[in-house]
Amino acid sequence: MSSKEIACQKLGIKPTEYTEIVQRMGRDPNLAELGMFGVMWSEHCCYKNSKPLLKQFPTQGDRILVGPGENAGVVDLGHGLRIAFKIESHNHPSAVEPFQGAATGVGGILRDIFTMGARPIALLNSLRFGSLDSPRTRRLFQGVISGIAHYGNCTGVPTVGGEIYFDPAYSGNPLVNVMAIGLMETEAIVKSGASGIGNPVVYVGSTTGRDGMGGASFASSELTDQSLDDRPAVQVGDPFLGKCLIEACLEAFKTGAVVAAQDMGAAGITCSTAEMAAKGGVGIEFDLDLIPVRETGMIPYEYLLSESQERMLFVAAKGRENELIEIFHRWGLQAVVAGKVISEEIVRIWHQEEIAAEVPARALAENTPLYERTILPEPPPYAQTAWQWTANTLPPCNLIGIKLSESEYTWSEILLRLLASPTIASKEWVYRQYDHQVQNNTLILPGGADAAVIRIRPSGASPVNSNIGLAATTDCNGRYVYLDPLEGAKASVAEAARNLSCVGALPLAVTDNLNFGSPENPVGYWQLALACQGISEACRELDTPVTGGNVSLYNETVNSQGQPQPIYPTPVIGMIGLIENIQQICGQSFRQEGDLIYLIGNLSNINLGGAEYLAQIHHLVAGKIPRVEFDLERRVQQVCRYGINQGWLNSAHDCSEGGILVNLAESCLGSGNGASVNLPPLPEGLRWDEWLFGEGPSRIVVSVKSSEQKAWESYLQEHLPEQWYPLGKVTSVSSKLQVLTQDNQTLIDVNIDAMSDCWRHALASAINVKI
Repeated sequence: MSSKEIACQKLGIKPTEYTEIVQRMGRDPNLAELGMFGVMWSEHCCYKNSKPLLKQFPTQGDRILVGPGENAGVVDLGHGLRIAFKIESHNHPSAVEPFQGAATGVGGILRDIFTMGARPIALLNSLRFGSLDSPRTRRLFQGVISGIAHYGNCTGVPTVGGEIYFDPAYSGNPLVNVMAIGLMETEAIVKSGASGIGNPVVYVGSTTGRDGMGGASFASSELTDQSLDDRPAVQVGDPFLGKCLIEACLEAFKTGAVVAAQDMGAAGITCSTAEMAAKGGVGIEFDLDLIPVRETGMIPYEYLLSESQERMLFVAAKGRENELIEIFHRWGLQAVVAGKVISEEIVRIWHQEEIAAEVPARALAENTPLYERTILPEPPPYAQTAWQWTANTLPPCNLIGIKLSESEYTWSEILLRLLASPTIASKEWVYRQYDHQVQNNTLILPGGADAAVIRIRPSGASPVNSNIGLAATTDCNGRYVYLDPLEGAKASVAEAARNLSCVGALPLAVTDNLNFGSPENPVGYWQLALACQGISEACRELDTPVTGGNVSLYNETVNSQGQPQPIYPTPVIGMIGLIENIQQICGQSFRQEGDLIYLIGNLSNINLGGAEYLAQIHHLVAGKIPRVEFDLERRVQQVCRYGINQGWLNSAHDCSEGGILVNLAESCLGSGNGASVNLPPLPEGLRWDEWLFGEGPSRIVVSVKSSEQKAWESYLQEHLPEQWYPLGKVTSVSSKLQVLTQDNQTLIDVNIDAMSDCWRHALASAINVKI
């Protein structure tokens, strides 16, 4: 194999792509140029397999100020407040080096936010790991949590919420998705397109080294046993420099001397120069000899592909560059003029007084390969087989319980087993690693509600001057999407919006992180294509435009037989919502003895397809998942928001994993209050386990102040006739959860202390730590 072929293989450049590169340039590229094309034409940077699918997303709306294409989306909250937000992944680096992989994932998404001129005010994460029975999974899990905590805590940005799932499908390839939110501090939104021929290009931040070499290409290939050899592709972050960079950049932007700004994230200098030039319709000339370095003997290829962290590239107004340099020096950061904007639309790189690379900017950043693949004409065999499954194949059950492996289990015992499963169990050990109250704007602590809630405090204003709040969530049920990518993706968007509504927030906009296997596999592409269609349809139905996000493909582990093992398709939905009055919000926990408990919305569209009960108790992933009826979904969410805004509700909690019994248990566990509940009659054709643990959309359990019963029920009857049911009452602290049939036969009778013991300690016990 020739050196050229070896380089192409390492960079993930296909033979047809190399031919295209030669045609674009009119000659063979040198090593540095080939490296530039390798990272910029990777899936991670150019979305060559996914961009055609992303075009169907709704991206415009009355509140959308910046949509896809910039470092982050920006949304208008009204009242002069603007929010920047985005989600990104650091999956492959975290699989190889969990601490630094996760930490630099946080650092990277923070830079996307403050590059727009926004001060980061909150972080969320969406994490997936394999079974905690595996020592490797435990190591990855603890390393990732430590990395997230390290970077967020050191930069003073609170991690206020998120989600964590555990499933064998993620054993070889964990998912680490991080969402950041920022409040705009600059009058003008800072964009990335370069302009102004002759304007200086300023390198700011940290020094450049060899860490993170080729990280974009590394993120665009399957993980193998040899991936540990790619540790140089994992970046190393410095959160203290990151904090200084936040402050220096925001100060610099306020001077008005910054024409354009770009984070040096994936593909480093290559990406920042090429994207800034292409977006501005200009070129950039750049001298590597002027770059501050921390290693000696670096060649152009290494400079251009390094992903050293905490670095930015500015286009400054000519004559004002020294003003910016002084700011960064004062913050203890590097700042040098390393290039200029030119009229010729190329990226020209100098090294040791010679041209090291000269490439058309659009060829790198815009005119990239696109693969419009054929979608399978019918669902693949695995899905068709799964859809044929029915609950009637499970062991018989009755209102007492179910027989499993020759032993009888009561429904109370089944509930305790579900509460102790890592996905449902308390994440207290995780949240305690995060400084979730720094900045003093976190209104509901992590785990206390279906969505995070923060106060939006205008810069320099007293807390009493603003009642505006922001809710945020990350959501996706990978099992649902695996079983039915179209309907599963719709369900993920609907659940994200429902979770915001459960705290009283109006859903506004979406950022998505599409985590999938190889698009070159027909099944993988079918999953990706249908999930994108589902997201598009759901976002239109719920009026939540997509402002941007991230695509992470090739999330597969090659096993010892050389066969790829893909993750569940996992399109994580990050969503934000507006709270007009932070005095009118609520969490998920029952708060007051005597409050009335209601189930609103879908009373019968439930089943065990893809359910947590089916996976944890019967070790099956099968069935048809319940479909979202969007007219009902919109009405249920509107009723919930109205009840919260009127001050009628003391709690609201979406029915999701584990069904209504887990929902009721979680509502008790957060406060220690008990509940006495009579379920609606068992619908004809449903089994008891389907009724108790079945899952379905458009269902929320709320608790209502007894004094507001008349007003609440009158409103329900008007807006959700025949789609609500009075369940019972909240009882005293440290009592029990008692669930009865309509004719008072006992289904569940379990002490709150017993539930709390297994739920609170299960995760910590699985990783052998104390809380």
